[in-house]
Amino acid sequence: MQPLIELNSVSRTFGPFTALHEVTLSLPPGRIGLLGPNGAGKSTLLKILMGLIPPSSGTGRVLDQELGGDGDSEGNWRLRRLIGFMPEADSLVPGLSGVEYVSLAGELYGMPRREAQRRAHEVLSYLELEEARYRQVQDYSAGMKQRAKLAQAIVHDPPVLLLDEPTSGLDPAGRDAMLRLVASLATDHGKSVILSTHLLADVEAVCERVVIMAGGRVRGQGTVSELCARRQDRYRIRVQGELPQFRSELLAREVKLLADDGQGEWRVAVPPGWTNLAFFKLAEASQAVIRLLVPDDETLEELFLRTVGT
Repeated sequence: MQPLIELNSVSRTFGPFTALHEVTLSLPPGRIGLLGPNGAGKSTLLKILMGLIPPSSGTGRVLDQELGGDGDSEGNWRLRRLIGFMPEADSLVPGLSGVEYVSLAGELYGMPRREAQRRAHEVLSYLELEEARYRQVQDYSAGMKQRAKLAQAIVHDPPVLLLDEPTSGLDPAGRDAMLRLVASLATDHGKSVILSTHLLADVEAVCERVVIMAGGRVRGQGTVSELCARRQDRYRIRVQGELPQFRSELLAREVKLLADDGQGEWRVAVPPGWTNLAFFKLAEASQAVIRLLVPDDETLEELFLRTVGT
């Protein structure tokens, strides 16, 4: 499979400040989370991938298009037509209706005006903005504004979407709705998605791979299952029967209860030298029954904190 992105020692400086430091990546098509705190270099990397700014050093390709140095070069123009970009900043144009805003984006991507207008109606309907398409975008709610920004990113039907903090400013219901839309674009419509965010839950909800950034450097990359360490000292356990007695027996033997769902499923950390057989012996003595006992791998949050060294 041809890589979606290949970067070799890409750096970007702004005067004395280094925003990206020798970033090397090889990513296949799919759903990719670009995860890192504010100031990690995520937005700078997205701008380089789109050809908006050149790298200060290093080389790379996106969809087999070489990263160029001149922002107006033909190569960068071809690259931008293959990419849909949803910026974090409010990029809406006051005074335009939703359909005018999205069709304008289509024309800027190089579509003929009539085709851009037709597609604007289609994508606004798909994103459930059909009733608001003739309203001015500055009057939209926060969730509608985010959907309008997503609409302009997909109006030209690009194979790749770069989404910069797409759930910014949304309430929990709005965040869930946006993430479902992004996941649907990837799974139902075959889009590759690069989701740039500082929110771990957004990556977990959408992405199959993750690139972790901090301080302008890549600190880890791969599938979540590849990167999350398999813990030898932690388990998920589901128990029925005399739960209080069984819990007391575990705590008396220095087993730590990390989480309890209130219905008999626990996450526990065991002391050195612990064996699985000990769980079953204590359960039998406590008149409890173990229904599930599996290793408890590291969470994405724990992976992120470990990787960035905090």
